Amino acid sequence: MPAYVMDEPLGVHFVFPNGREWTAVLDGLPNPRLARDLAQGLAANAHPEGGIGAKNTVKAYAVAVRQMVSTLAEAGFNGNAADLTRATLVRYWMASTYSRERETRMLLKGFDAVTGALRPEVRTYLTGNQIQAYRSTSPYKAYTDGEWERLETGCRTVVDDSWGRHRRALALAAQGAEPPTGADHSLQDISWLLLRDGPFPDRPGYRAQAQARSARSPQWDLRRAVRQVRSDLFPHPVVQVAYSVLFGMYCGVVPDGIDDLKLDGLEWTGDTSMLITYIKGRTARESSHLPARAVRLLERWLEYSVPLRSFADDELRGQLWISYTPKWFTTSGGFSPIVGPPPGTNRHRDLVKQLGLVDDAGNPFVIHRGRIRATYHERLARRGWTGLATIDPNHTARTEGDHYVTPTSPAQLDAVESIIEDGQADVLRKAQPPVVLSAEQAGRFAEDFPDEVRRLELDAAAIAELVGGERDVFTAACADQLAGVHGPAGQPCPARPWVCLLCPLSVFLPRHAANLLRLNAFFSRQFRQMPTENFVRVFGPYADRLVNEILPKLSKETKEKAAREVADNDTDLPLRPEEGTL
Repeated sequence: MPAYVMDEPLGVHFVFPNGREWTAVLDGLPNPRLARDLAQGLAANAHPEGGIGAKNTVKAYAVAVRQMVSTLAEAGFNGNAADLTRATLVRYWMASTYSRERETRMLLKGFDAVTGALRPEVRTYLTGNQIQAYRSTSPYKAYTDGEWERLETGCRTVVDDSWGRHRRALALAAQGAEPPTGADHSLQDISWLLLRDGPFPDRPGYRAQAQARSARSPQWDLRRAVRQVRSDLFPHPVVQVAYSVLFGMYCGVVPDGIDDLKLDGLEWTGDTSMLITYIKGRTARESSHLPARAVRLLERWLEYSVPLRSFADDELRGQLWISYTPKWFTTSGGFSPIVGPPPGTNRHRDLVKQLGLVDDAGNPFVIHRGRIRATYHERLARRGWTGLATIDPNHTARTEGDHYVTPTSPAQLDAVESIIEDGQADVLRKAQPPVVLSAEQAGRFAEDFPDEVRRLELDAAAIAELVGGERDVFTAACADQLAGVHGPAGQPCPARPWVCLLCPLSVFLPRHAANLLRLNAFFSRQFRQMPTENFVRVFGPYADRLVNEILPKLSKETKEKAAREVADNDTDLPLRPEEGTL
């Protein structure tokens, strides 16, 4: 269950798509009956049944529950949700805001979907428009080119400097050994010890230096040396923020997706290419191929964080972004020297202060990762067609469309109409159901499928060739390879094997089962290595036709026999080099 109601104390426990859990506490309200009904509505709106899939969204809805119960109690209402009338809700919403009205409407709809207990007039009213008018919000404003370059240069400086110091510290550690007792500790020995015992070694001399508060303390010099080596060997939170900000600038992934990245969400798809899988809080699991420089940055971070990762607990060890900090305590009061991404923006401000970053107005720079994503896409759009780019910079897109695209002569109009007609005919052809025959049906094809015989324009000789295998291609039997459906008429069809799955000239027979299963396995391998959006665009219609319309019409015995001939590789598929799977 993604969410369920708890009674003692009253609350709703959520399990989010990214695996994290959180409980919205709703006890102590003046009307417990209404509070519990709204809690049911809150649970009913959890992802995937509803739109609540992130902790901040739950917080907003929990505030709506508490505010609605408290406000109605002050107005004298002490019933449950089934006692609410249209007049009561209108009075409440008239004094509320658009967001609060939207949230409480969703809560009541969720409650009614589970119980069906609302009054009929209230249920009908909830389907109408809101009372409060929607006030549109402005999209994130992209950073200027100057601000973007300063931020990128600053983060790059931190990344390169920390990497250089890290390499030097590793070299020192390779020259060090067990620090002698009661003697001065060299940087080599300190580096060796921290690399062996972690950022905060549990030894008497090092526990004493951690308590040194004065330069006159005999442990002060050791404290200073340990702090320096620690910051060189292990990533500090400010350095980790610089990496994650720069990573967002390089790939444009949503901020919550970057924060929640885990090592098992990184998949190498080549020597220099990587696919990441992450959870986008407002939707669901997504995948993205990283640009080359984002891959190089991530590769460096993975190497940089290896020494610290070896000292992290199991949960943190699997997270991508980790750092050490001497100022973090767990909820149980224990000391936790290794943490994940910082929960607030303090580290972003520390990074800005360290770099001395300012915006174009000369004010301290504000790192907003939503604006970083918006700027990434804005800059990406400049390199391609955006609807604003034109052939002549003095023309608008509409003017250029009128000048260069709109047909004016009769010949141009005929050509455009022919293109439209061909496109419509292609859509209609793809909508026709596939012809899948059993061994018995193939023998009496002309009698059982007269409409298909007329559509394919087959005579007796052609039917014999089709059924006998003389017109076979890889995936099916083709009624006419020279018909010009996917290429020039009169020449052999150049279509790829999967295109036959949607071709109106294809006839699928039991002897094609093995190749159909090979193609199905090929789709599965492509789905694993391609981003979902790309797979749906390239292979989606063909895979859907194969799985839902063709394979189900083949007998179980035919598929079981064919499956014994199918291997999960590209060996028996007629593929080009660039189409192969790993």
